[in-house]
Amino acid sequence: MSNRALLEVIALDPQDAVAAQAGGADRLELVSDMAADGLSPSRETFGRIRGAVDIPLRVMLRLADGFGAGDVDALVRVARGLRAEGAEEFVLGFLDAHGDPDLVTVERLVAEIEGCRWTFHRAVDRAADRDALRKQLADLPGLDTYLTAGSAAGVDDGLPVLLAEAARRDEPGYEPRMLIGGGLRLDHLPALRAAGLDGFHIGGAARPGGWEAPVDAAAVREWREAVDG
Repeated sequence: MSNRALLEVIALDPQDAVAAQAGGADRLELVSDMAADGLSPSRETFGRIRGAVDIPLRVMLRLADGFGAGDVDALVRVARGLRAEGAEEFVLGFLDAHGDPDLVTVERLVAEIEGCRWTFHRAVDRAADRDALRKQLADLPGLDTYLTAGSAAGVDDGLPVLLAEAARRDEPGYEPRMLIGGGLRLDHLPALRAAGLDGFHIGGAARPGGWEAPVDAAAVREWREAVDG
C-alpha cells in the first residue's frame, strides 16, 4: 500500500487543472470566485475541467461568502446539476448562527449527493466546538475528509490543534482524513508529516503570480516533492 501523501490543489478552470496535474497534484478542488473564498463552479466549468484532466475532482457546494447556507433549495439544485454532469466528489460545510453545524442543510445535501465522498471544509475552523462538530457529523455517509488549518487564522495559529487532533485519529469522529490547508507553508510540513498527517491543500501557494495568475506547474511540483520528502 502506498504511503504517498495526498496533494490537493484549487483549480478555477481547465488551464489551472492541467497545470496542477502536470505538477503532481493528486486531486483538485473546483471553485469559482476566490474573492468570496471559493463558491460553486458552474456545471459547464466542471464539464470542461473533467474533460481536461483525469485525476479526482472535488466540487465546492457553496453559493455565498461566509459559513451560512443561504438559499438551500438553490444549493440542492446546484448539487443536482453537478451530479448530472458527472461530479462524484464534493466539498461542503455550513454553520448556524451559534457556530454549530447546520445539520439540516448538511444532511439535505448529503442526501442529494448520495453515494459520493465529500469533505467538510474550513467551517470546522469557525465552529464553536470542533470536537462536538466532529461527533455530530460522525455518522454521515460519505464524509471522509476535514479541510482544516486548526484555526480560523490559519496553520500558524492552528498547528497545536492539528497535532493534537492527529493524535486522536482512532477516536470516534476523528477517523476522516485531515487535509491541511489555510495559510499552509512548506516550513509547516516537517511537523505535520512527523505527526502522521498525509493530506495537504494549496491554493495561493500554487500561484506565485497571485490569484489573477494561473496555477504554476513548477510551484505544484515543489510541493509534490516536499510532501513526498
